Order: sequence, then C-alpha cells, then structure tokens
Amino acid sequence: MRSMYSRVSQSMPRVLVLLFSLSVVSMLYVANFGTYIDDQFQNEKDVEFSSKQPSGAEDGIQSKYRREVQTLQERIKTLENMLKSTDKRANSLTNQISHQSLMIRTLQEYRNNTEQQKLVPKAHNLNDTIQSAEVLKGVSLKSEYELIPFTRFTMNKIFLVEPGLGKRVIEKPIGYKRKDILNVVVYAVDQMNQNRTKDMRQYSVDDFIEGLYRTEPISGTLYELFFRDIDNPQRYTYRKMTVIRPFTTLHNIADHKQNTSQTWINLILPLSGRLESFHQFMLRFVRVVIKQDKRVFLTVVYFGTDGLDKVKTNMSAIAKEHKYKHMKLVTLKEEFSRGRGLQVGAFSWKTTTDVLMFLCDVDIAFTVDFLERCRVNSQMGQKVYYPITFSLYNPNVVYNLQDMPIPSEREQLVITRNTGFWRDFGYGMTCQYMSDFKAVKGFDEHISGWGGEDVFLYQKYVKSDYMVVRATDPGIFHLWHEKHCDPKLNLEQYRSCIRSKALNEASHPQLGLLAFKDEINLHINLSKNQSMALPKMGPTGGPKYMKPQDLYPPEN
Repeated sequence: MRSMYSRVSQSMPRVLVLLFSLSVVSMLYVANFGTYIDDQFQNEKDVEFSSKQPSGAEDGIQSKYRREVQTLQERIKTLENMLKSTDKRANSLTNQISHQSLMIRTLQEYRNNTEQQKLVPKAHNLNDTIQSAEVLKGVSLKSEYELIPFTRFTMNKIFLVEPGLGKRVIEKPIGYKRKDILNVVVYAVDQMNQNRTKDMRQYSVDDFIEGLYRTEPISGTLYELFFRDIDNPQRYTYRKMTVIRPFTTLHNIADHKQNTSQTWINLILPLSGRLESFHQFMLRFVRVVIKQDKRVFLTVVYFGTDGLDKVKTNMSAIAKEHKYKHMKLVTLKEEFSRGRGLQVGAFSWKTTTDVLMFLCDVDIAFTVDFLERCRVNSQMGQKVYYPITFSLYNPNVVYNLQDMPIPSEREQLVITRNTGFWRDFGYGMTCQYMSDFKAVKGFDEHISGWGGEDVFLYQKYVKSDYMVVRATDPGIFHLWHEKHCDPKLNLEQYRSCIRSKALNEASHPQLGLLAFKDEINLHINLSKNQSMALPKMGPTGGPKYMKPQDLYPPEN
C-alpha cells in the first residue's frame, strides 16, 4: 500500500513539469504567430487580408511546435490514465484494509481492556448496579410506558423498535453498532472458552445465533446472547450468556444452558365466525407445527354455534390426515370476548404439570424460529415474552399501486417499510407460563368485544416483579384483514380500534397516493393527450422496490 502511494507521489512532479512545459510552448507559439500577423498588417495596412499559406520556413516552425504539443498532450493523457487506474486500485485496497482494520482494532481494544481489567479491581458498586437494574429479575414499574423494549439482532441484521430518521424496520449493523455487537459477542465467546481445555472444541463467533439488547439510562446496556451448545449439538439446545456493559467495561452476569426439546406450548386461539381465516390458520398450523416443530398443543375456544360444525370438521380432518392428536375444541355459548376465551382456554389445561402458553389470534402467521423464541424468552416465575409483531399493510394497496398481482400469503411475509410496520402498540401476542398467568390473576373477563384486555394483562406484569421481554420478532406476522369498529364500543375502545385500522391500511406515502388519486389521474390524462410518457413516481411499495437485503426471512 505504501509503495503504491510512493509511486503515485513520485509521478506527480513529472506531471507538473509536463503541464508547465505545455503552457510555455503554447505561449511561445501564440507569441510568434501573433508577431507574424502583426508584421503582415503593418506592411499591408491598406490591403485586404490574404488567404495565402505561410512560407516554408514558417510552416516548418509551426509544424514542429504542433508535434511537440501533440507529444506532450499524449504523454499527459497516458499519465492521467495511469493515475486513474492507480486511484481505483488504491480505493479498492483502502476499503478492504479499512474493513480488516476495524475488525483488528475491535479485537485489539477488547484485548487491551481485558488486560487492564486484570490490573484494576472491579468497581465496588457493580453488584449494586446489577441488583438495581432489571437484569436477573424484574423490577416493578408504574406503567407500561416505563418499560424499555429489547432490540433483536444477529451479526448482520438489527430489527429496530425505533425506525429512526431512515424509517427502517430492519437494517445492517454498520459503524459503532457493528463494533458494539462484535465486541460483545467476542467477549461472550472468550468467557465461554475460559474453562475449556485445548483438546476441547472452542466456541467461536460462528456459534452465535441471535441476541437482544436494551439500554437503561442508569444501569447500562444489557445483552442476552444465544449460542449453539457445542457440547450437546442436538436440536433445541442452547447456551445463553447474559452480559451487561455498565457504562464501563463488560462483565459476565450469568451463563447457563437451555434445552427446549421437552418444552411444549399450549397455543390458545379464541374464535367466533371467521371460518375462511380459520381454514387458512389451520393450513399454516400444519405447515409450521405438524410438519416441523411438533411440540405445540392447539386449544380452540369457539363462541356461539354459527359455523361450529365447520370448525369441528376442519380440525377432525387435519387430526385424522396427519395423525396429530394434540388439539381440542372448547365451546362457549355466549357473546365473544377475547379475554374470556383466552382465560377459559388457559384453565382448560387439566394436567398437573405447568405449561407454556402462546396466546394467539386467527390472523397471525408465525415461523418455527418464533416458537423457539417463545420458549427461550419465557422463564417460569421470572420472565414473560411479549414479541413485537410485524403487521402487514393492505395487499390491495401495496401491490395494486404498482399494477402488480397480489402474491400468495407466504410470499407476502417479507419485512420492509413498504409492506408493513412493527406493531409496537399491540400486546395481544404473548408467551407465558400458566402458573405465572394465574399468579397475576389473568384477564379481566368483564371486557367484551375488541381490545383492552391484553393491555391490562401487560400492565399487571409491568407493575409486578416479572421481567417483561419486549422485543421485535421477525418470525411472527399480523396479516391484514378488514376491520370493523363496532359503534357500540366505549369511547376508548372505539378510538383504539380506529387507530389500529388506520395504521394497518398502508404506509404514509401509499396513503398519500390514494389521497391524491384524482390529481394523479388528471396528470396521466393530460400526459396522454400531449403524447408524453409519464415518468414513474418513485418507490411507493410492493416487491419492485424491495432491496434483497431488506427481505426477511431470507429467500433460501
């Protein structure tokens, strides 16, 4: 790299000398030719300028000057091309070296900090910081607004709770964010390898699966990191590291292994009508649970009798076809209440053993990865998991604005700012153990109709000593569906329903296109009359404007 820049610096004086020579020759040429013309005008002042060619001697001098100028110009062009080529190679090498340097600096800084930690005693108040923070146990809060959600991340993706200036829902970690993630993961890897002998396989960054982080203004940044358990390379086994950076250096807080192979989930689904949506839900259940996960018990709580026979037939046919007996149907002959249905579904679990519950809705699509997060982020007596789902916009708006056919449901499950948003105001989807649900006395069954019951349950946990893991989850989607807000709802419920309906419809730019539809159509008609092609209006939504790196899950 240094030799390359030295060659460039050595060639620069030559270029400057050539440019100076070219300027001097040009001035001499202009001066001589100008003197010659002045003499002609002085001798033939009253004679019209003649188009005669210059004499042979003068022509020879001019030709010599032209050849010298041409030679200098060619040499200058050659040197300029050499400089351009050298600059391109230098820039390419600079980018590569910059990337490698960041990795080396991060590792070196971590090593230096580690050596300094060995010499400097730990701060006496570290334990006080850990005890006062919501790290190993929950902290009672006054309201749900005080809770700080986690942000989920991998080595190459961050699923943002706060979209920031770019309004991104997912981004690639760069700059200080990448440095921070790499620093934390490397620290955790070193901690796990401390007591491992040389003949044992060592943990590496490649064993990292995903993590959560959040920053508390007083305590510091908390990280929960999940690794593959290399000592037990079976499915559903993990090693979890809890790390805190208390605005100083990193400190290891907890290290334990998790095995979810025997952790069953009781998925509780309250339902009234919505037969086509339920049919689609069961198809997703077959694809994700019966054919892949196989550790989920389905409890459907159905209100009323209208459509009940079709629900029974649907569940019986799937149970018989796939020989999957882990499902049951509970019926209630009363007005629909989501809280009441979930409560009945939870208490219908008759075995003496505790069970992890996933409180769900019929318009939810989830992946196997989500079910694993449901297991690893819930801890009996200590933690409950409240994932932030990705809510999809109205496909009729997203795709029709681009004159594109609406893709299949599975193809719509992509995370971009043009297809949906993180539903940070929704608390209906949650994973928690039945014993914890009973400990906070469950739902308020007096709430009927749409909404409200999930918020009250969430507030109970926030105000208790439970740790609420609130984080974006790229494996759970809220599918768009037509929403009807019943005028009979109380004012608070009705406003919540309308707000949810407006946010679910489309993005701000897409709603703008709909609002100015008449103006746009007028412009199109005028353009047609003028026989001019209308330029495309820029990214408004749909797969055409989805960058590959923004898609999740990955295409493969």
